[in-house]
Amino acid sequence: MKNTIKQVFHSGKFLFGFIIFMLILLTVIIYPIFVTADPLAMLGQGNFFKPGTYASIEESALSKSYTLQIPKEFSKLEAVLDIETRAEIQQFLINQAGVAESEIDVTDAEGLVSLWKANYDQNTKYAGLTTAKRKALKRLDNEITAAMKDSGVIIAEKDEEGNLKQSKVIKDTDYVNIKDVTTKTFVLGTDNFGRDVLTELVAATKSSLKIGLLAGLIATAIGLLLGLLAGYMGGLADNIIIFITNLFTVIPSFVILILISYSVGDSARGIAMVGIIIGITSWPWTTRSVRSQVISLRNRDHVNLSKLSGHSMFRIIFTDILPYIASYVVMAMILQISSGILAEAQLSMIGLGPATTKTATLGLMMQWAMQYSAHLNGSWWAYFPVVILIALISFSLNLMNTGLDQVFNPQLRD
Repeated sequence: MKNTIKQVFHSGKFLFGFIIFMLILLTVIIYPIFVTADPLAMLGQGNFFKPGTYASIEESALSKSYTLQIPKEFSKLEAVLDIETRAEIQQFLINQAGVAESEIDVTDAEGLVSLWKANYDQNTKYAGLTTAKRKALKRLDNEITAAMKDSGVIIAEKDEEGNLKQSKVIKDTDYVNIKDVTTKTFVLGTDNFGRDVLTELVAATKSSLKIGLLAGLIATAIGLLLGLLAGYMGGLADNIIIFITNLFTVIPSFVILILISYSVGDSARGIAMVGIIIGITSWPWTTRSVRSQVISLRNRDHVNLSKLSGHSMFRIIFTDILPYIASYVVMAMILQISSGILAEAQLSMIGLGPATTKTATLGLMMQWAMQYSAHLNGSWWAYFPVVILIALISFSLNLMNTGLDQVFNPQLRD
């Protein structure tokens, strides 16, 4: 046993997959210890806040301010001068002001504004411009002028009579220390319900791993039991088991999975129920594989010796046959766990996953992101980390399975 474990961990593929999977598992275990917040708490009053640190505006306005001489006027212009606006200014400077195109650098906000101020006059009626275009350019000029103006922001408070009274003026050079105000960091932003995606992702990973593990154990147990009985007993028992297995094989397992999930209903479809449903529909290929392995072992000398010694069928199966296919059973279970996680994601994407308001799964996160068009409005943080995590889990488990196969399969050994 000790030598077998050494051989397993000497496999580079197995070790690499094992490290990835353990890192994911440790994150799922350790993260909730330090972050105890409800993963489904709606923190953001809106959809898809992008990743970053958010500070209280009220506290920032009322906190002690510090004056820093950091130029701000042209950083304001970046908000005004988007790509289309810069192209519009360039077109005006060339067509109406007669500026050479080589003198215009649309990437330099300061230079572009300088050219604009030197050549544009609101009182001039430029040829070749419609009335609507003149009004648009006038509005743009006002926006640029406002962005360059250092007027500050006035904070007013109501007095005893209910009248507003100026209490503070916030200038461009006023800054607050971030430690003096309440902040909240969303490493992966928020989802469509305003929930912290990172905290939700960790909780969802835990739920999906539970579903995958439960489904893998059930599918492996059913497949192993039926495969052992069919392979060892043969005859009528083998024909009946293979007939049932073929029925499940002919009909795509995902179709059966959909039908069973739909018939269960939303109220009963929790984390455990989805795992059970996936498990009881995923055993056929394990049964067929175990059966073929047992057929190749049932006439070995040590098995025949046990038969002659009068040992019972179950003793022969579990002591003389099962140990020889134990490594194969472990590999089958790893693949079943991976398939279970992917099956849950597929079910959730079509609305037949766990119906729960207490926790999330990776599949449910994908469904919510798709339902609220995160992929269309550029909110990549709502779905891309989920896709990456599903791929990493599947990749690590399949890599572990490949490593085990290289260790225990003589034909694949170096």
